Amino acid sequence: MGISDVGRPGSEIHVGSPSLESVLGRLGNGYPHLFMEFPALLFTVFAAGFLCGLPRRWAALPLLVGASYMTLGQSIQIGPFHFTVIRLLVAAGVLRVIMRRERMAGGWIALDWLMTGWALWALCCSGFHQDPSEALVSNLGLVYNGLGTYLLMRVFIRDGDDVLVICKIVIVLLAPVALEMIIENITGSNAFSIFGGVPAESEIRNGKIRAQGPFAHSILAGTVGAVSLPMALQFVRKNRAFALFGLMITGSIVMASRSSGPILTTAAVLMALALWRVRRYMRTIRWGAVIAIFGLALIMKAPVYYLLSRIDLTGGSTGWHRSALIEAAITHWDEWWIGGTDYTRNWMPTGVAWNEHHTDITNHYIKMGVIGGAPLMLFFIATLVSGFLAVGKVLRLGKRAFIERSFLAWTLGSMLFGHATTFLSVSYFDQSVVFLYVTLAAIGSVYAATRRLDARMKGFVECSRQTVALAA
Repeated sequence: MGISDVGRPGSEIHVGSPSLESVLGRLGNGYPHLFMEFPALLFTVFAAGFLCGLPRRWAALPLLVGASYMTLGQSIQIGPFHFTVIRLLVAAGVLRVIMRRERMAGGWIALDWLMTGWALWALCCSGFHQDPSEALVSNLGLVYNGLGTYLLMRVFIRDGDDVLVICKIVIVLLAPVALEMIIENITGSNAFSIFGGVPAESEIRNGKIRAQGPFAHSILAGTVGAVSLPMALQFVRKNRAFALFGLMITGSIVMASRSSGPILTTAAVLMALALWRVRRYMRTIRWGAVIAIFGLALIMKAPVYYLLSRIDLTGGSTGWHRSALIEAAITHWDEWWIGGTDYTRNWMPTGVAWNEHHTDITNHYIKMGVIGGAPLMLFFIATLVSGFLAVGKVLRLGKRAFIERSFLAWTLGSMLFGHATTFLSVSYFDQSVVFLYVTLAAIGSVYAATRRLDARMKGFVECSRQTVALAA
């Protein structure tokens, strides 16, 4: 969600006490405006303090608390910029890293460079839009959320043990969210509406209440539960009770959302996890999937992506829109491929209430194309591919270095696969994007740690060989 993306559903701002604005004073050429209730303001201050003071391994806790409980309705506006709770905590995290001179363990890897390239092009492509300054403000928000969260998590997460701490934190934090969504599913009232940014009355579709908790949409809420489900499986051997607890929590969030998307994401994640036992044959499985897609393309009358239009697990899904949107993006390729476009209303029969110039972009890949053209879309896809490649490298290095974190890496890859499949049917426009960049950062850190250990093992083996040679 861009910094100036205020008109979108889920980004409505709840006005706090006007008298608090005067405390902030004047900054630059505009007055800061506080759209934050006192409890949220108090939370932000304390969370920022804890973020700066906690040990590195636990430094991610305040940021994850903010992502789990604070809505987008709590923010501070300075000129055209909206600083939500997440953005304020990211700023506190950057301050911590600078003050403590903390660095990413293992140095920069390919995934880090691709994320940086994605961010740089997101800023540069602003010049291709009709109002470059407005586009730059929006894209600054996109980059701030994405690159800021990713790099902080790369610093805070150094190895597999740190990833396990993150898994525990997320499962525990999602427990109250699951409880609220279950109650919301029954009563139709969203308790998180006290923070603004989410409606007080839950959405009802085909007679079913769709709970959303603190997230901007029920689909996004359910998606967070689905992609977090594999975290619980990390504790099956050592703490089965906690693992079962985590599965119940994440599964409850998925079911309370009453949306087809999260259920399919859960299925994708579970399928990826099931492939663990046949991981040695992944090359064959991947080629088999490619051949199957081409086979479907040959026998189907409609393009293969119209399979999305046939999926409706809960009743009321808009699968046709998602399929037609992909076709429209291909048809109107010449309008957006260079650096994005400011007008997509002509792509589809329907528009959106929050922007008369656009249709509903329910595809994260296409959203990247609309923002920054084919280059931004390709950077984003390359980042995801780099994440999957890093998982594969961890598995190969793990065999040689006797790393016991291979399943952890596979689990993170399954979570990333869940995100990658979800992007075909929804674009992230709220704090759920934090969970994507936490996953990518965790993959990068596990790979960097495995690479370091593998290098040490090689050095030890080489030293032993030279010692034996000299002794002989």
